[in-house]
Amino acid sequence: MDPRELLNRAGLPPEGRAEPLAGGDMGRVWRLGPYVVKTHPNPPRGLFPAEARGLGALAAAGVRVPRVHWVGEEGIVLDYLPPGPADWAGLGQTITRLHAHRGARYGTDDPVFLGRFELPAGTRTDWTGFWVERRLQPLLQATRSALGELAGPLERFARAFDWPAEGPVLVHGDLWSGNVLMSAEGPALIDPSAWYGERAVDLAMMRLFGGFPEVFWSSYEAARPVPPEVREALPAYQLYFLLVHVHFFGSGYISGVRRVLQHYGFL
Repeated sequence: MDPRELLNRAGLPPEGRAEPLAGGDMGRVWRLGPYVVKTHPNPPRGLFPAEARGLGALAAAGVRVPRVHWVGEEGIVLDYLPPGPADWAGLGQTITRLHAHRGARYGTDDPVFLGRFELPAGTRTDWTGFWVERRLQPLLQATRSALGELAGPLERFARAFDWPAEGPVLVHGDLWSGNVLMSAEGPALIDPSAWYGERAVDLAMMRLFGGFPEVFWSSYEAARPVPPEVREALPAYQLYFLLVHVHFFGSGYISGVRRVLQHYGFL
């Protein structure tokens, strides 16, 4: 769809030429003057409304996010945040605020997406049951044929592992460096997969692909120290993100799954 059409639906005047932006692995992203337009040629139903809900939840928790001007099944129109200087200590404070936003139950009443992968709605008070059944199991089912001989050990590991629980907090849900913007007004987050879970989910993703320097971790842990049992479990939590990468990007990520299982002695 022409991004100008979505601006028109939002009641906003098209400004300038549509410039493609990076970060379109899960869709198409353009900048048109002060706006960002995201679309997808065949989006799963609910994808963009879920993104808008996630941005609203993060904003309510005191996190800087782009304003949502319009959302529909076809796409979403956001503010463009001009770039600014890197402030990793400030980002640490931002994630601290996010993880201080507590919930009563794990999950969310609405479906959420990890990339384009839809995760089931619903909440529970039991973390291990929620995590294994509502987060890991759908991804394991989607990747079972690609995983081959690893599928059985992975399922056994998921059910046997002692997943540490500190209590439900709001998580971004896909917190890699590409979903962080160093804007002129300070650090901001984009593309959330927001729900109430263990903060270890975000910490695991931030450790998986790098991109977060030591100054970030020092700032974050000064306010919210990470207990040893959570730190030791981060490789296990990374399985969630490795599986979605296997699903979307192929078998190159299976070696990461294998390393996690070997790390904990399940291979």
